[in-house]
Amino acid sequence: MPHQISGRHLGRNSSQRKALFRGLVTQVLQHERIETTEAKAKAVRGDVEKMITLAKRGDVHSRRLVLKTVSDKKVVEKLFDKIGPRYQDRNGGYTRIIKLGQRQGDAAEMVLLELVDREIPEPKKAKS
Repeated sequence: MPHQISGRHLGRNSSQRKALFRGLVTQVLQHERIETTEAKAKAVRGDVEKMITLAKRGDVHSRRLVLKTVSDKKVVEKLFDKIGPRYQDRNGGYTRIIKLGQRQGDAAEMVLLELVDREIPEPKKAKS
């Protein structure tokens, strides 16, 4: 019986899992809201919060640490210029998970993983 095995494996080997987490973290920071399975959302939530905490510090070392996980430089720029300052007065709890129900194909529990105070884009008005 395996004891003291931490983290969620999600049926993947370590390199696949690392790539999945990097992709999910990048997508959450880019779109500020993604739809994924509950297991993946719970597994990646801590990593997203760590990236935002690093962005709140705002120094060069923090930026380089974030670039180890998030390879898209535009997303890193958005994280340090917009998202980090937005949560400057907040001591954690930057994400929320909203349950959506089961997926049609395999009945996996689907959730929305989103940033708490995300900017909601203005609806486009039709020209008259």
